[in-house]
Amino acid sequence: MNENVTAPLRARAEIDLGALKANVRSLRAHAPGAAFMAVVKADAYGHGMIPVARAAKEAGAEWIGAATAEEALELRAAGLPGRIMCWLWVPGGPWREGVEADLDMSVSGLWALREVTEAARESGRTARIQLKADTGLGRNGCLPADWPELVREALRAQAAGLVTVTGLWSHFACADEPGHPSIAPQLECFREMVAYAEGEGVTPEVRHIANSPGTLTLPETHFDLVRPGIAMYGISPSPALGTPADFGLRPVMTLKARLALVKHAPGGLGVSYGHHYVTPGETTLGLVPLGYGDGIPRHASGTGPLLIGGKRRTVAGRIAMDQFVVDLGGDEPAAGDEAVLFGPGDAGEPTAEDWAAASGTIAYEIVTRIGSRVPRVYVDAGQNRTF
Repeated sequence: MNENVTAPLRARAEIDLGALKANVRSLRAHAPGAAFMAVVKADAYGHGMIPVARAAKEAGAEWIGAATAEEALELRAAGLPGRIMCWLWVPGGPWREGVEADLDMSVSGLWALREVTEAARESGRTARIQLKADTGLGRNGCLPADWPELVREALRAQAAGLVTVTGLWSHFACADEPGHPSIAPQLECFREMVAYAEGEGVTPEVRHIANSPGTLTLPETHFDLVRPGIAMYGISPSPALGTPADFGLRPVMTLKARLALVKHAPGGLGVSYGHHYVTPGETTLGLVPLGYGDGIPRHASGTGPLLIGGKRRTVAGRIAMDQFVVDLGGDEPAAGDEAVLFGPGDAGEPTAEDWAAASGTIAYEIVTRIGSRVPRVYVDAGQNRTF
């Protein structure tokens, strides 16, 4: 849900589109010779797909990338112009709608090629497709042994006027781990598979394999286009690679809530389900009206950090579906005062990386899982406006 409101909210995820645009520009500077695809899958990693896509294009992104056809079609229906690519298909997917919306659609196997060519035939239009190579991720994509047949059949469909092969691409498995032994073999495999396709007559507009870590740390992977995802949102793809600031990036999402209750509590009081936290003495408890129903990870029970009244606090006891408790140590903020779960860290608030560490996961998941009950409020700090 996207909001432009002035009334107090239970909670809000502030999305700084000024920071997002600055991140796009910074990432483009890391790959100045390549086109830029802004990856906005999963509702732009929880930030809001349509506003983020528009802001990224304002900042110079030539391509928009989505995982599913439904996401890509939603982008087109919202009026996003230019190139939009999507890559996660199942049999019977909306291929014809994709052809008619001028999407660039990824093909990883013969079944997908057959379905997209049939959709092109039915619509009377030429489909734009990109062939995905599985160079070692072992997930989506065509394995090297099957590549010659896929290339041959794609060229046959292209000769018939049914498709145009606009790209050749792949994805890294471990680019976020510096020096991982899989990186060089994957890159060499990609070069070989591209060379084979081009030798057979494929003339792609773009060849691409660089994700966020590739864009930031592996210039030899940039080719014609880079596809930053998490880095565009100001989150480092891996602490081992560096902090967001190391790469000139700023976190885009700040998650806030308003205290629903503040109360005095005696020592020995069990707090929340299971009484995994018991007050060590007389204290003050604050109730934060967010829970795992909003995407706050239950695994952060007892460890999740937040900022209230200028002080770092920690979740006391279990995180419930809609709420959790904080031991305020005798401090007495008022009900309605602000609790900041994470943000850029400028004012001492935790970051998404801090919540990831507290939850035993990655920062990608922290921002992406924030649910639709939390309104997104869009600001542009660079222009001091909300919309």
